[in-house]
Amino acid sequence: MPYLEPKLVIKPTQKQVLTPGLVQMVSLLTLNKLELTEMIQQELVQNPVLEEGTEIVESTEASPEVDLNPENPDERPEAAAAADGEADTTDAEYQRLMEAEALNHCVTEPEPTAEISVEVAAPAEPDTVADDPYADIDFQSFDNYLNDGSSRPRETEIFEKPSFENFLAKPQTLTDHLEWQLGLATVEDKVRLACHSIIGNLNEDGYLCAVDENGREIPITLEEIAESGDHSLEDVQNALEVVQHFDPPGVAARDLRECLMIQLTILGEDESIAVDIVRDHLHKLQNKQFKEIAKALNKSLDVIMEEVEIIKTLDPRPGQKYNKAQPRLIEPDVFIVKVGDQYTVVTNEDEVPQLRLSPTYRHMLERDALNKEVKNYVKDCFKSAVQLLKNIEQRKHIIVKVCEAIIRRQTEFLDKGIDNLKPMMIKDVAEEVGVHPSTVSRAVANKFAHTAQGVFELRFFFSEAVNGPMGNGTSLLIVKRKVKKYIENEDARNPLTDEKIAQMLKEEGISVTRRSITKYREDLKIPSTHQRRLRS
Repeated sequence: MPYLEPKLVIKPTQKQVLTPGLVQMVSLLTLNKLELTEMIQQELVQNPVLEEGTEIVESTEASPEVDLNPENPDERPEAAAAADGEADTTDAEYQRLMEAEALNHCVTEPEPTAEISVEVAAPAEPDTVADDPYADIDFQSFDNYLNDGSSRPRETEIFEKPSFENFLAKPQTLTDHLEWQLGLATVEDKVRLACHSIIGNLNEDGYLCAVDENGREIPITLEEIAESGDHSLEDVQNALEVVQHFDPPGVAARDLRECLMIQLTILGEDESIAVDIVRDHLHKLQNKQFKEIAKALNKSLDVIMEEVEIIKTLDPRPGQKYNKAQPRLIEPDVFIVKVGDQYTVVTNEDEVPQLRLSPTYRHMLERDALNKEVKNYVKDCFKSAVQLLKNIEQRKHIIVKVCEAIIRRQTEFLDKGIDNLKPMMIKDVAEEVGVHPSTVSRAVANKFAHTAQGVFELRFFFSEAVNGPMGNGTSLLIVKRKVKKYIENEDARNPLTDEKIAQMLKEEGISVTRRSITKYREDLKIPSTHQRRLRS
């Protein structure tokens, strides 16, 4: 009988490992301009080696040149400050004071240097080249980032800022509005606790429901609320009646029928024909079967239409009054402008901090009389900063290349408008740029381009093709626009069927099936032919 025993087995395997630099590159590529600005601001706070480049005012005087070649560490920067070759003692003394202050700041950093000794006067043992793990940092290739001249001058613009009186710290939600009314209501403590449970189970439309594990809304019963909140069923029923009398009318309903019934009761229409229509013929009302309703209630069509007008004044989504979607602020990441006969891509770098490496900390690494731990900490910061600068440049390069590929394929759209949008796939652009399709997908995510036709999300330019009988590709977005346009111009008494729309598209050279038209119509949230028909 074999026995189990531990053994050491050596087996070669292959696996992909994401380096920290690659992980940072992937995360940077998905950020839009506003998110990138916020991320750079955080790096400026965390990494003392990074500095925000300042704008340079051109002067007629010769500016001092600093030799930052790491091969000449003994050459002091102040030696080249004077134009006639003589050292400027004032600048040299100022430089030494700045270096001392920077060194003191670096030594007293709270987190990375909390245990580092502040006695930096004693010379430390110099690191040998073989033992220095940071010798591979090529500072020479980042000379531009070590000079203030790397930040390009920008035109000074004066923006009209909105008044702070127009801002609210936090918009009032439906839950806040109901909780405020509950605080003013006179109810028993047990019922008040049940009211909190009911308010907590309202969706954005104001209906009473729950959310399952997949995030979908499902109906919830009063028994389930009572069991989950340790309430009695009687207290939950009383609490539901209390909340349903709150503003807005119709809140805490369990379905559309109950929501409309509550509003009719509050309006004093609880004895009207409108209540009969909502209670017994809501489905016919949704399908505009007014003649059938009049026949079932033994009323004239004119009376039914008067009651329908009353029902139209009701709000089927009362909670949206306090759960309005906040306006989305969009700032384009790139500008696609026409210069002569060609389009060019201009990245939007306004208000994005222009980073550079601190020359003060660079000079600290050239001094021998520096604490070894401090020196290693500064090198760590330099390595992280250099990696960040490379990734930012790589992000910019990829976005520009993708936009240039879009321009080559969508020139007619940029010239003539949306009806000339061509089908374009992410994999095709990825092959043209020479990157993986996932890289292109990240590069166009949540980013916008300002064009002559308006501001569009970069993903807008990518759509599938619907081939016609002659093989000419038509963008799926254009087909959907045509379907919507046909339905908008149809006769309400005789609306177009999906089969008829497919036939009309075929006459224009676009071959699609009836099932495809049905799918496009459902994607556009357009009702069926039966529901769109206007009945007199």
